[in-house]
Amino acid sequence: MTTAEIREKFLNDIVFMGLRSTIGVIFILHSIGKFSPGFAENLPNMGLPAEMAIPIALAELVPGILLIIGVLSRLSASLISIIMLGAIFMVKGASAITGKGGVELDLILLASALVIMIAGPGRISLAQAIKKIPRCLH
Repeated sequence: MTTAEIREKFLNDIVFMGLRSTIGVIFILHSIGKFSPGFAENLPNMGLPAEMAIPIALAELVPGILLIIGVLSRLSASLISIIMLGAIFMVKGASAITGKGGVELDLILLASALVIMIAGPGRISLAQAIKKIPRCLH
């Protein structure tokens, strides 16, 4: 393997870590507001019971944390993809790409989650570090 190939693989790993971390931070920050009573009060307007506020908030918070550390990344990205599909079609009604009610950010988050879901977390992740622990330490 040449130095250029090693550098390219390392850069790919940095990119995947950056993508995971960015999506993770976005979903952690986005979930925090969903723990407030105001979010629960607004859910019936979207056709959902108010009791779904905490499960929805946790469905964004937990995968966000797992993406940052790189554990269960594909599963977390799958859950985020489902959340984003719900945001695009249920919350915003997929009415426009840009402007008021636009789904452009939602589509970017969905596409990013799909990349993580398909490609995996990359080599800079806790999941990869755990795989490298010698079997005798398990």
